[in-house]
Amino acid sequence: MRLRTQQLQDRLVWQAASLLLAYPDEHQRDRLDTVDRLLECITGPAPVLLGRTVAALRAREPMRAAAEYVETFDLQRRSTMLLTYWTAGDTRNRGTQMLVFAQSYRDAGVQPPKDEAPDHLPVVLEFAATVDPVAGRRLLADHRVPIDVLRQALVDAESPYAPAVTAVAATLPAAEEQDAHRLLHSGPPAEAVGLQPFQLTVPPRRAEGAR
Repeated sequence: MRLRTQQLQDRLVWQAASLLLAYPDEHQRDRLDTVDRLLECITGPAPVLLGRTVAALRAREPMRAAAEYVETFDLQRRSTMLLTYWTAGDTRNRGTQMLVFAQSYRDAGVQPPKDEAPDHLPVVLEFAATVDPVAGRRLLADHRVPIDVLRQALVDAESPYAPAVTAVAATLPAAEEQDAHRLLHSGPPAEAVGLQPFQLTVPPRRAEGAR
Protein backbone atom coordinates (compact mmCIF):
# COMPACT_ATOMS: atom_id res chain seq x y z
CA MET A 1 0.00 0.00 0.00
CA ARG A 2 2.81 2.41 0.93
CA LEU A 3 4.57 1.70 -2.38
CA ARG A 4 1.41 2.41 -4.39
CA THR A 5 0.88 5.62 -2.45
CA GLN A 6 4.43 6.76 -3.18
CA GLN A 7 4.06 5.89 -6.85
CA LEU A 8 0.91 8.01 -7.02
CA GLN A 9 2.71 10.88 -5.26
CA ASP A 10 5.54 10.69 -7.80
CA ARG A 11 3.08 10.84 -10.67
CA LEU A 12 1.48 13.95 -9.19
CA VAL A 13 4.91 15.57 -8.89
CA TRP A 14 5.73 14.67 -12.50
CA GLN A 15 2.46 16.11 -13.75
CA ALA A 16 2.89 19.32 -11.80
CA ALA A 17 6.49 19.73 -12.97
CA SER A 18 5.51 19.05 -16.57
CA LEU A 19 3.01 21.89 -16.44
CA LEU A 20 5.47 24.25 -14.76
CA LEU A 21 8.22 23.53 -17.29
CA ALA A 22 6.00 24.24 -20.29
CA TYR A 23 6.53 27.36 -22.35
CA PRO A 24 4.63 30.24 -20.68
CA ASP A 25 2.05 30.91 -23.39
CA GLU A 26 -1.50 32.20 -23.12
CA HIS A 27 -2.49 29.05 -21.18
CA GLN A 28 0.05 29.65 -18.42
CA ARG A 29 -2.46 30.90 -15.86
CA ASP A 30 -4.68 27.83 -16.36
CA ARG A 31 -1.67 25.53 -15.94
CA LEU A 32 -0.65 27.27 -12.72
CA ASP A 33 -4.20 26.92 -11.39
CA THR A 34 -4.05 23.19 -12.18
CA VAL A 35 -0.72 22.87 -10.37
CA ASP A 36 -2.20 24.59 -7.31
CA ARG A 37 -4.91 21.92 -7.21
CA LEU A 38 -2.33 19.15 -7.62
CA LEU A 39 -0.27 20.52 -4.74
CA GLU A 40 -3.22 19.98 -2.40
CA CYS A 41 -2.78 16.24 -2.98
CA ILE A 42 1.02 16.03 -2.66
CA THR A 43 2.79 15.46 0.65
CA GLY A 44 6.38 15.90 1.82
CA PRO A 45 8.82 18.56 0.61
CA ALA A 46 7.67 18.44 -3.05
CA PRO A 47 4.72 20.87 -2.72
CA VAL A 48 6.99 23.47 -1.14
CA LEU A 49 9.49 23.19 -4.00
CA LEU A 50 6.82 23.20 -6.70
CA GLY A 51 5.01 26.04 -4.95
CA ARG A 52 8.12 28.21 -5.19
CA THR A 53 8.11 27.86 -8.97
CA VAL A 54 4.37 28.59 -9.07
CA ALA A 55 4.80 31.74 -7.01
CA ALA A 56 7.74 32.97 -9.10
CA LEU A 57 5.90 32.42 -12.38
CA ARG A 58 2.72 34.10 -11.11
CA ALA A 59 4.78 37.14 -10.15
CA ARG A 60 6.28 37.53 -13.62
CA GLU A 61 4.78 39.65 -16.38
CA PRO A 62 3.92 37.32 -19.31
CA MET A 63 6.38 38.79 -21.81
CA ARG A 64 9.20 38.67 -19.28
CA ALA A 65 8.36 35.07 -18.40
CA ALA A 66 8.43 34.07 -22.07
CA ALA A 67 11.75 35.84 -22.69
CA GLU A 68 13.34 34.24 -19.61
CA TYR A 69 12.13 30.80 -20.67
CA VAL A 70 13.69 31.13 -24.12
CA GLU A 71 16.92 32.49 -22.66
CA THR A 72 17.11 29.70 -20.09
CA PHE A 73 16.11 26.61 -22.03
CA ASP A 74 16.49 27.43 -25.72
CA LEU A 75 19.64 29.53 -25.82
CA GLN A 76 21.72 27.97 -23.03
CA ARG A 77 23.04 24.51 -23.81
CA ARG A 78 23.90 23.73 -20.20
CA SER A 79 20.23 24.11 -19.24
CA THR A 80 18.60 22.43 -22.21
CA MET A 81 15.70 20.12 -21.35
CA LEU A 82 16.58 17.74 -24.19
CA LEU A 83 17.84 14.81 -22.14
CA THR A 84 19.79 13.05 -24.87
CA TYR A 85 21.91 16.12 -25.51
CA TRP A 86 23.94 15.22 -22.43
CA THR A 87 24.17 11.50 -23.20
CA ALA A 88 24.86 11.72 -26.94
CA GLY A 89 25.69 15.33 -27.80
CA ASP A 90 25.89 16.20 -31.49
CA THR A 91 26.52 12.62 -32.54
CA ARG A 92 24.67 10.08 -34.61
CA ASN A 93 23.84 8.23 -31.40
CA ARG A 94 21.54 11.11 -30.58
CA GLY A 95 18.96 9.97 -33.11
CA THR A 96 19.13 6.39 -31.86
CA GLN A 97 18.64 7.49 -28.28
CA MET A 98 15.65 9.67 -29.15
CA LEU A 99 14.09 6.68 -30.90
CA VAL A 100 14.12 4.88 -27.54
CA PHE A 101 11.82 7.58 -26.18
CA ALA A 102 9.59 7.52 -29.25
CA GLN A 103 9.32 3.73 -29.17
CA SER A 104 8.43 3.77 -25.47
CA TYR A 105 5.53 6.08 -26.28
CA ARG A 106 4.34 3.83 -29.12
CA ASP A 107 4.64 0.72 -26.96
CA ALA A 108 2.34 2.41 -24.45
CA GLY A 109 -0.22 3.11 -27.16
CA VAL A 110 0.43 6.81 -27.80
CA GLN A 111 2.19 8.65 -30.59
CA PRO A 112 5.31 10.74 -29.98
CA PRO A 113 4.58 14.48 -29.95
CA LYS A 114 4.81 16.30 -33.25
CA ASP A 115 5.71 19.72 -31.85
CA GLU A 116 8.42 18.69 -29.36
CA ALA A 117 11.36 16.29 -29.35
CA PRO A 118 10.48 12.99 -27.61
CA ASP A 119 13.27 13.48 -25.05
CA HIS A 120 12.05 16.94 -24.00
CA LEU A 121 11.74 16.73 -20.22
CA PRO A 122 8.17 18.11 -19.90
CA VAL A 123 7.03 15.56 -22.52
CA VAL A 124 8.69 12.69 -20.65
CA LEU A 125 7.20 13.87 -17.36
CA GLU A 126 3.69 14.05 -18.78
CA PHE A 127 4.08 10.58 -20.30
CA ALA A 128 5.27 9.18 -16.97
CA ALA A 129 2.47 10.90 -15.07
CA THR A 130 -0.50 10.16 -17.31
CA VAL A 131 0.28 7.29 -19.69
CA ASP A 132 2.80 4.69 -18.47
CA PRO A 133 4.41 5.36 -15.08
CA VAL A 134 6.62 2.27 -15.29
CA ALA A 135 8.13 3.08 -18.68
CA GLY A 136 8.19 6.77 -17.82
CA ARG A 137 10.07 6.19 -14.59
CA ARG A 138 12.57 4.06 -16.46
CA LEU A 139 13.23 6.82 -19.00
CA LEU A 140 13.63 9.40 -16.24
CA ALA A 141 15.86 7.17 -14.11
CA ASP A 142 18.05 6.29 -17.10
CA HIS A 143 18.59 10.04 -17.58
CA ARG A 144 18.98 10.98 -13.92
CA VAL A 145 22.46 12.42 -14.50
CA PRO A 146 21.27 14.80 -17.27
CA ILE A 147 18.40 15.83 -14.99
CA ASP A 148 20.93 16.57 -12.24
CA VAL A 149 23.03 18.59 -14.70
CA LEU A 150 19.93 20.60 -15.62
CA ARG A 151 19.03 21.08 -11.96
CA GLN A 152 22.49 22.35 -11.08
CA ALA A 153 22.55 24.73 -14.05
CA LEU A 154 19.20 26.16 -12.98
CA VAL A 155 20.34 26.49 -9.37
CA ASP A 156 23.50 28.29 -10.47
CA ALA A 157 21.40 30.66 -12.58
CA GLU A 158 18.95 31.23 -9.70
CA SER A 159 16.18 30.23 -12.08
CA PRO A 160 12.59 30.01 -10.84
CA TYR A 161 12.45 26.59 -12.51
CA ALA A 162 15.16 25.11 -10.28
CA PRO A 163 12.80 24.03 -7.45
CA ALA A 164 10.52 22.19 -9.90
CA VAL A 165 13.41 20.18 -11.36
CA THR A 166 14.70 19.54 -7.83
CA ALA A 167 11.31 18.04 -6.96
CA VAL A 168 11.52 15.76 -10.00
CA ALA A 169 15.04 14.62 -9.10
CA ALA A 170 13.83 13.67 -5.61
CA THR A 171 11.45 11.08 -7.12
CA LEU A 172 14.31 9.19 -8.81
CA PRO A 173 17.12 6.92 -7.61
CA ALA A 174 20.16 8.87 -6.49
CA ALA A 175 22.92 9.44 -9.02
CA GLU A 176 26.62 9.77 -8.33
CA GLU A 177 27.19 13.47 -7.67
CA GLN A 178 30.58 13.36 -9.36
CA ASP A 179 28.96 12.05 -12.57
CA ALA A 180 26.76 15.13 -12.90
CA HIS A 181 29.63 17.42 -11.92
CA ARG A 182 31.95 15.84 -14.50
CA LEU A 183 29.34 15.97 -17.26
CA LEU A 184 28.49 19.60 -16.49
CA HIS A 185 32.12 20.64 -16.86
CA SER A 186 33.25 18.31 -19.66
CA GLY A 187 30.18 18.68 -21.85
CA PRO A 188 28.33 16.05 -23.91
CA PRO A 189 30.03 13.41 -26.10
CA ALA A 190 31.55 14.58 -29.37
CA GLU A 191 31.15 12.96 -32.76
CA ALA A 192 33.98 10.77 -34.01
CA VAL A 193 36.33 12.39 -36.53
CA GLY A 194 35.05 12.28 -40.09
CA LEU A 195 31.37 11.81 -39.25
CA GLN A 196 28.65 14.39 -39.80
CA PRO A 197 27.06 15.39 -36.47
CA PHE A 198 23.40 14.84 -35.73
CA GLN A 199 21.84 18.25 -36.31
CA LEU A 200 19.58 18.70 -33.30
CA THR A 201 21.01 20.23 -30.19
CA VAL A 202 18.95 22.91 -28.49
CA PRO A 203 15.39 23.79 -29.55
CA PRO A 204 15.32 26.80 -31.86
CA ARG A 205 14.20 30.07 -30.41
CA ARG A 206 10.45 30.36 -30.74
CA ALA A 207 8.94 33.12 -32.80
CA GLU A 208 6.88 35.53 -30.74
CA GLY A 209 3.49 34.05 -30.02
CA ALA A 210 4.40 30.62 -31.41
CA ARG A 211 4.18 27.39 -29.47
